[in-house]
Amino acid sequence: MFFRWLKNYMPRGIYARAALILILPVLLLQLLISVVFIQRHFDGVTRMMTSAESIDLRYLIENTNRAVGITDAQDALTDIGIPLQIRTALPAIDVPTNDIKPLLDFTGSTVIETIRKGIPDILSISLADRRLVVVWVETHHGPLRMEFSRRRVSASNPHQLLVIMAVTGALMTAVAFIFLRNQLRPIKRMAVAATDYGRGRITPFTPTGAVEVRAAGMAFLDMRNRLERQIQSRTLMLSGVSHDLRTPLTRMRLGLSFIDDEDAAPLINDVDEMQRLVDAFLDFARSDASDKIETLAPGDIINAIIEDNKRMKRDLGLSDVEGEYELVALRPTAIRRALDNLVSNALRYGSHAEIGVSVTDRAVRFWVEDDGPGIPVEQYDDAISPFVRLDPARNQDKGSGVGLGLSIVADIARTHGGILRLGKSAKLGGLKAELVIAR
Repeated sequence: MFFRWLKNYMPRGIYARAALILILPVLLLQLLISVVFIQRHFDGVTRMMTSAESIDLRYLIENTNRAVGITDAQDALTDIGIPLQIRTALPAIDVPTNDIKPLLDFTGSTVIETIRKGIPDILSISLADRRLVVVWVETHHGPLRMEFSRRRVSASNPHQLLVIMAVTGALMTAVAFIFLRNQLRPIKRMAVAATDYGRGRITPFTPTGAVEVRAAGMAFLDMRNRLERQIQSRTLMLSGVSHDLRTPLTRMRLGLSFIDDEDAAPLINDVDEMQRLVDAFLDFARSDASDKIETLAPGDIINAIIEDNKRMKRDLGLSDVEGEYELVALRPTAIRRALDNLVSNALRYGSHAEIGVSVTDRAVRFWVEDDGPGIPVEQYDDAISPFVRLDPARNQDKGSGVGLGLSIVADIARTHGGILRLGKSAKLGGLKAELVIAR
């Protein structure tokens, strides 16, 4: 439970976590050293120095008490106090009722405690002036005031070690973070290259850094090269199959041309259907890597599609638009092919369709909705899968297909780092297909 709670407050970025790994041990080490130094070493030194000074104070007090009169006591204090560097006053006036110690005096409590243990009849002790220690004690001739330097009971400049330790720790942490950032930078570059490749862009990447980071970079490059070879092999294979099939299909068309139109019409339709299936296979296997990325307005693609469908006398209208003229980096050929597939699919099973676009800071969203029968919610995943046809969920009277239309669109969305979403059209009542592309 504790670790789950702690995980929610841990930083997410690699730089923040690296800084935490560096700074937290240094802070804990400095805190431990500070506590040990103040509570043990510095406290012990203060007790020894204060105990030694208490001997001189007791000697003054004893000579004061042995004096016959106050005049003899004052003379004795002068003769003894000057060599001991202790200033005295007898009788003392304005004696405080309580001990005085500043709040941030680390060793003040130790000094007061040690003096009170070593000297009886202490009236009060004042550490108000950090450079002096003032002690009032009761004698046979009245209150005695003794004043001496604070350096005689406390180590001088105790804060220097703490300041040096803090400054050195901060400096070493900064230097370590600079070196660590240089080691983490290749990981971020590899992450950017992997993200760009997932969106269909080949970003130059050279493995650098430590041996392990270089190994990870080389593994990524090998994986990317293998995927590129696999895609090229698939495209070449289906291109070859398509090319090989076109020759016999052409011969069949030529042969059918010598037959009566009434008898040849069904066979010609079959040949056309075979041609469409071959083209669908080729579109599904086609790679979009050769399609260059261009900066253009998504609204231009939408308007071009609407104009083309008007010339074909197809009922395609314009839905809501938002930010359609904002420039976005896209692969126009691939996006146009995906939207053409969505529009053809919508008009295939419906009589009216609408297309729209929305551009935000994070994504570009195209959608096509129709007034057809739609697709059941539980079959959305199957509809995107290749070679899957959902008849009788969709109208089969409009012709057959191979089941690759939505799969092609989903593949184009993935190459742009996006997704294809299916849902019910609230406006037209049919299917609504959304092509979401990350920016």
